[in-house]
Amino acid sequence: MKGIKYKTAAMVCLLVAVALLAGCGRPDSGHKRSVTVKGSDTMVILAQSWAEHFMEETPGITIQVTGGGSGVGIASLINGGTDICKASRPMSEREKNLARKRRGKDVKEIPVALDGVAVYVSDRNPIKSLTQEQLKSIYTGKITNWRELGGRNARIVPYSRENSSGTYMFFKDHVLEKEDFAMEVQTLPGTGAIVNAVSKDAESIGYGGIAYASGIRVLPVSRDQMSPAVSPSMETVRSGAYPLSRNLFFYTIGEPEGNVKRFIEWVLGPEGQKLCETVGYYPVALN
Repeated sequence: MKGIKYKTAAMVCLLVAVALLAGCGRPDSGHKRSVTVKGSDTMVILAQSWAEHFMEETPGITIQVTGGGSGVGIASLINGGTDICKASRPMSEREKNLARKRRGKDVKEIPVALDGVAVYVSDRNPIKSLTQEQLKSIYTGKITNWRELGGRNARIVPYSRENSSGTYMFFKDHVLEKEDFAMEVQTLPGTGAIVNAVSKDAESIGYGGIAYASGIRVLPVSRDQMSPAVSPSMETVRSGAYPLSRNLFFYTIGEPEGNVKRFIEWVLGPEGQKLCETVGYYPVALN
């Protein structure tokens, strides 16, 4: 009889141990030792820099950063495929509602850096500046020759990001005012590819994050013919004087917890914000 009791007690202990181990094997995303960050290609350089420095200071926690575009990151967040979405545009109300429906919580929007969408041209292009209306006319196909803007008699070759890009959506909303891009606009898969193409073609034009502006010339932009042309800088982006200033965001499902919260707090702290300037972006606040 005692043997049966001992066996029963041992079996209960074993079941409890298995249950505890199973619980340990499925921690919530906030307390995972590995935190995933997915989305905006514009933010890849910055997010990787944040991740590297954070991991150096916080052994045992891994931050995995991938790109794909803001749209890809937002879809992954909605479907439970990433802990943090990085986005170079705000989530739409439709996307927020879908996240609430799928995940049962509201998304948390966290501005983490500032950026200016720069307009790239070749060093060999004599154009000095453009208005937002001129940019719109180029990308909607109403202006097709640099001569119409005071430049050479040469056909304009416009480059754009793909439609999953947050920068694409920002440019379409703020420059094209939701009109469609012309069929002649060539789509490239990343900002680096646009910079590379523009650097090789004297008659081309492109746009993207200011941090990627290397080997090309950034054009000052004015709101209209009566306004001064402004170049993107920390001062002009922070003040909003540069017409194409924007926030860069992290999104989480609900309030961040555990190591997700720990990483985000580090990003928003003095060290994380100082890194913004180091890699070509601007801090959300001067510390």
